[in-house]
Amino acid sequence: MTDALPSTRRKSPSRRLFFTFVTLMGAAVAGWAVWHAVRGGASPAAPQRAPASIATAVTGVVAAEVRWPVQLRATGAIAAWQEAVVGAQVPGVRLVELRVNIGDRVKRGELLARFNDAALRSNEAQLEASWRQADANRQRALQLKGSGSMSEQELLQYVTQADVTKAQLDAVRLQLLQTRVLAPDDGTIAARSATLGAVSALGQELFRLIRQDRLEWRGELTAAQLANVAAGQRVRLDLPDGSTAVAVVRQTAPGVDAQTRLGTVFADIQLGSRARPGMYAQGSIDLAERSAVVVPAASLVVRDGRSHVIVVGEGSQVSERRVETGRYRDDAVELVSGIKAGERVVVQGAGFLYDGDAVRVVSPGASASASASASASAKEQR
Repeated sequence: MTDALPSTRRKSPSRRLFFTFVTLMGAAVAGWAVWHAVRGGASPAAPQRAPASIATAVTGVVAAEVRWPVQLRATGAIAAWQEAVVGAQVPGVRLVELRVNIGDRVKRGELLARFNDAALRSNEAQLEASWRQADANRQRALQLKGSGSMSEQELLQYVTQADVTKAQLDAVRLQLLQTRVLAPDDGTIAARSATLGAVSALGQELFRLIRQDRLEWRGELTAAQLANVAAGQRVRLDLPDGSTAVAVVRQTAPGVDAQTRLGTVFADIQLGSRARPGMYAQGSIDLAERSAVVVPAASLVVRDGRSHVIVVGEGSQVSERRVETGRYRDDAVELVSGIKAGERVVVQGAGFLYDGDAVRVVSPGASASASASASASAKEQR
């Protein structure tokens, strides 16, 4: 066993040489492969370029410079121009007929309600008979005047009795007319407090009538705003239901309220609108005209709480431009800064674009079909 150890030590250097040789040969083969690849002209595979993005189909419009009126904005209530109160003029009689209700339109002189007139007609018949008798006595007394058979005092008594009886008859006949409640003017019934079968009191309110269906807007303005308002100016009203109405300034209040420091402008609302008494509406009063650069309101994009527009530049690439808005009118908006007249902005599709995106401006009718085609092409290339 002691003779084998020296033999083992003698073979160990040979094995180390063998492994060293194998390692060097592997490194040589790898180096030869790299050298061959370089010298042989083989270039590394170039990365494939991503296909160019498809231009998005959008609609656009050119910012235009127009003349827009300067507007004053105010809020105010809508009320009847005048309300007529229709009341009972005969006390102590019963209401036996109602012809109209709230919302009904009536004409001047139209019958609205009727009270029981049986007792008054009976009184009329009695007074008419008394008056005929008194009138006959007066005629005979006048014929005997100057004959000496009747004193002046007796003659005066007969004449006075006939006149008093005639006056009483006329009063009853007037009450009979007042048992028929008639409309004092054309208009619409705004309120009804009359109750069928109720006994009337003198002056008791029965109906309220909006005269001639005329409504007015009572806008509240500051003293500075009030100084710029004059009769005849047009007012556009934004009603609570989303519709609009047109009014014309009739007059302004001679002063301002001592508490609110606001003055009132009265504007007649044109017939045919959806305005109703009691509504609260915002009004825009047109004053002098001024130049404005305008675009459709739909082209505005709000990002981070600020307004932007997407401007189409050279090469059909877009850029996002921050703007400051001014007046609004119909579906358009004034841009105070950030854009000039003549620049093209994106309308439909603006909210999906960012700086550098490529676009293709099409007509509004073709936008939907073009966008669908572009989307289908993108799917095919994928």
